[in-house]
Amino acid sequence: MQRQGKIRQYDSKINAISRLVDSSIILLTFIASVDLLEAEWKPLYLPVALLSIVAFNFFAESQDTYRSWRGGKLREEIVAVLFSWLSGIFILIMGGLLFFQTHIYSDEPILYWIVLTPIELVSWHAVVRAILGFLRAKGYNTRAVAIVGVTPLAARLKIAFDRMEWSGYRFAGYYDDRGDQSEGRRLSKESAGDVLHTKQLIEDCKSGKIDTVFITLAMSAEHRIKKLTEALADTTASVYLVPDLFIFNLINSRWVDYQGITAISIYETPFAGLDSILKRLEDIVLSIVILILIAPIMLVVTLLIKLTSPGPVLFKQDRYGADGKRIKVWKFRSMRVEDNGLIINQASKNDERVTSLGRLLRKTSLDELPQFFNALGGSMSIVGPRPHAVAHNEEYRNKIQGYMLRHKVKPGITGLAQIKGFRGETDTLDKMEERVHYDLKYIQTWSIGLDLKIIFLTIFKGFVNKNAY
Repeated sequence: MQRQGKIRQYDSKINAISRLVDSSIILLTFIASVDLLEAEWKPLYLPVALLSIVAFNFFAESQDTYRSWRGGKLREEIVAVLFSWLSGIFILIMGGLLFFQTHIYSDEPILYWIVLTPIELVSWHAVVRAILGFLRAKGYNTRAVAIVGVTPLAARLKIAFDRMEWSGYRFAGYYDDRGDQSEGRRLSKESAGDVLHTKQLIEDCKSGKIDTVFITLAMSAEHRIKKLTEALADTTASVYLVPDLFIFNLINSRWVDYQGITAISIYETPFAGLDSILKRLEDIVLSIVILILIAPIMLVVTLLIKLTSPGPVLFKQDRYGADGKRIKVWKFRSMRVEDNGLIINQASKNDERVTSLGRLLRKTSLDELPQFFNALGGSMSIVGPRPHAVAHNEEYRNKIQGYMLRHKVKPGITGLAQIKGFRGETDTLDKMEERVHYDLKYIQTWSIGLDLKIIFLTIFKGFVNKNAY
């Protein structure tokens, strides 16, 4: 099969053209909306159109929208485009209202433009993907791919190529220099099929039979990798090293560059740069809105606590915040005692320390409402891993691997673990391990959309729980 490779995966010219087309769509749709509605062209229209292009490209860069999507899902590309557009428009509207007191965004042409533009952007990206997928399926712009190393990682990589026929990657075979040696990492003969020696790989790359090589050898095989890459330097094949990083429990792994030295983060917070600003804005806006809505409820709870039991209304307990720093977490007092020492027993069923009103508050999560002040102040977030008492942290950090990684982000009022049913008493190690599992999964997969989903589901699944005592 003849292969044509005129479109390179990281061609900056292709990226520049894509940006130019997207920007043109934004500007031309704006002009068309004004003209088709026969509206009067206002002086602010042109600055709005140009600023929207700048804002869209800014957020598109943060979402890596113009990277190669050869191996990515269409849905992910569409989400990146929509997020970039909606975020840019949101910033423009808020800026116009707060700083210029302009209501230009309520103009009919502007509304048409705001709605039509993302439809056109998504359609354009989808059409390009469809055309490229069709051409690659027909044999154009394809890459013959070889995998070095017959390992479980290699098998996962082959499955990925097989499932992405539209990507243009064509699996050509496994290559390994170990012959029939097992080493405990080889696949079965049935799974691997015929495995060719890496000497044959060099010949196949030189003859043009192989376009791209993926090396999946263990990181301990550095000498073999070095020897192979030196041999492949005498060919024109593209070579990729696929480190088996999944032996680690990766938390927001990413490439970083320090003066030309590349490093891979193993454990990192998802809230860096722009994402940290978006997360903070989310907490501020939602905390203000929610506090306004729940103010009457908090007033009633305050009066009931004062009338039913002696002591303060609020209880402040030491917890671990982001990066393991201690914070004061506010709650409505639900017990007759204020435990905040080195040993704290979790509340259990029929716990004598809990007041009658406190039992209701804990069952319905109403005792957590003051924590929206924590979120507004910045020591907590609305969504994140629930903060545990310091004594519980010191206990479980030695029992559960990766437990302290949940503190790579601010603790939350609600979280993924809570909507999955892991709220309240964790009387067994297995329950705590499951809670930590969902906490780390949240950190690994965080997005604004996930936060909003968790907040929505908390209303129906997170407030009342049979395990909350």
